[in-house]
Amino acid sequence: MSFFNKLFSREKKESLDQGLQKTKDSFLTKIGRAIAGKTTVDTEVLDSLEEALVSADVGVDTTVQIIDRIEKRVSKDKYLGTAELNKILQEEIAGLLVDAPDSGFRDFDVPADKKPYVIMVVGVNGVGKTTTIGKLAYNFKKAGKSVLLGAADTFRAAAVDQLTIWSDRVGVPIVKQQMGSDPGAVAFDTVQSGAAKGSEVIIIDTAGRLHNKAHLMDELSKIKRVMKKVIPDAPHEVLLVLDGSTGQNALEQARHFTAATEVTALAITKLDGTAKGGVVLAIANQFKIPVKYIGIGEKMEDLQVFSKEEFVDSLFSIKE
Repeated sequence: MSFFNKLFSREKKESLDQGLQKTKDSFLTKIGRAIAGKTTVDTEVLDSLEEALVSADVGVDTTVQIIDRIEKRVSKDKYLGTAELNKILQEEIAGLLVDAPDSGFRDFDVPADKKPYVIMVVGVNGVGKTTTIGKLAYNFKKAGKSVLLGAADTFRAAAVDQLTIWSDRVGVPIVKQQMGSDPGAVAFDTVQSGAAKGSEVIIIDTAGRLHNKAHLMDELSKIKRVMKKVIPDAPHEVLLVLDGSTGQNALEQARHFTAATEVTALAITKLDGTAKGGVVLAIANQFKIPVKYIGIGEKMEDLQVFSKEEFVDSLFSIKE
């Protein structure tokens, strides 16, 4: 029986289990070695647990917090066996993950009082930003929402074309201009068009990299300002897309973008191709920003709304 109550459908849970398989195999194997034949949590066990967490790219700071909490727990509760240690680990890891402010909204729903719901997507080139936008559009549309895309990454060659391909594939409209156009103008036109047409979700793509951090900050601030001229509280969400397979490099990207703009949610991609899935814990804990979506495969359905309970449950579940 799972440690947490099941919140996902069976199909989604199976996809999540499969997507985290590489991280789980590495993580659980090392934890198993750490506690094999042990009847108490001693220094050797804690050192081995620390190594397992760091090797899964949980990060040194986050690992130290987890180990400290376990040490306090076992000195108080006493250690009885493998199952008990796994339970403590699950509880402490889940406790580090931040809940989204709108965590009551699941399965690509949006707040009823925000129409249109405007999402500004940021992230460096190559992390799967455009693909994530396409998958978001697909899943929102599948959930019955009308979606509009805005191609405001006008600095990168082919960025507009790539987003246009996704709009055609998913079957949602797009607002775009020529490469080199003013990103703010594209964002303004998109929000204005979406508000006029009654779109329920607007997703704005932005530049992944400009020539310096100050320019990036200025550009993102400008995009937000022009959107507010149409919808005063837009954007409702600033979603940072990070590549989970890059491990600790994703932390550096998070530092860069959280310095450039106020990030309110995270999407972690490519978790199916890596044993470094622990970076989800490191990023969420260090920046205190909720992980809202995770990418666990190439199919459009493989972008899932993140549940910290299900994530931790999948991380610790053993294939029968």
